[in-house]
Amino acid sequence: MASELFELSMLGGAVERRYRRLRPEVDRLPWGTLDVTKYSAAVLNVARTTWTEAAFQEHRTAAACAATLKALIAARAPLDLIAMATRFPLDEMVHVEMCARLAMELGGGAPLEHDPLDLIREPDPKLPALLQAAELVVRNFCVGEALSIPMLRGSWHAAGHPLIKAVLGRIVKDEAAHGQFGWFFLEWAGELLTDADRTHLAQQAGLTINAVTERWKQIKPLEDSQDPERLGWMESASYVALARRSMQTSVIAPLKRHGIDVAAWLAS
Repeated sequence: MASELFELSMLGGAVERRYRRLRPEVDRLPWGTLDVTKYSAAVLNVARTTWTEAAFQEHRTAAACAATLKALIAARAPLDLIAMATRFPLDEMVHVEMCARLAMELGGGAPLEHDPLDLIREPDPKLPALLQAAELVVRNFCVGEALSIPMLRGSWHAAGHPLIKAVLGRIVKDEAAHGQFGWFFLEWAGELLTDADRTHLAQQAGLTINAVTERWKQIKPLEDSQDPERLGWMESASYVALARRSMQTSVIAPLKRHGIDVAAWLAS
């Protein structure tokens, strides 16, 4: 794998003006209001890393949304459902910009190496078009996006600085539609999926959930006293507790209601 530094740019000029017309609310956020002199170097380093990693995760999610959109078109999903999904890559790129701008306001992005050709996991190309689309929707939306909504909302409630709160609030508004999308898809595709398809989807969902829960073990303890204005995170114990509850109520239970029972595929 070829590793590259994660760096971003804007073309500017007429292209940026068109982009701003699509999402004018971004420039209306209270940029320039973070006073970095109020924080220790240690807090700023953690915050810069947090928002750089957030920008990268949103970048990866944009790739996942684009791949899902392509699969939906190949599967000849309903036109209005596909049209709903066309907005998601734009939303994610907006989130990339906001997270990156926050990192810059905190002193600059943190170094992050990545493989640009290995951003997402694609389904087996030998699978039928519908099952490929269903796998991407289940992994990226029924697990990833459905879980992100309560977690982002929790971070938004915890945020103390107006700029941090405004950025998280904007992301939460966008993610609401993303979180609903997976269930809309399963309501349409439900009668078209076989028992074998559902078993495959349960396995893929379980693998995705296991990867997420494994990352929770790597979260370093951070107490409120280390960041009184919450520059981008919840207190660690509260975050993990909310994540575990949300995984059950927002991901596992709704999947089971749609005939996708992940219990057999979850790590003990």
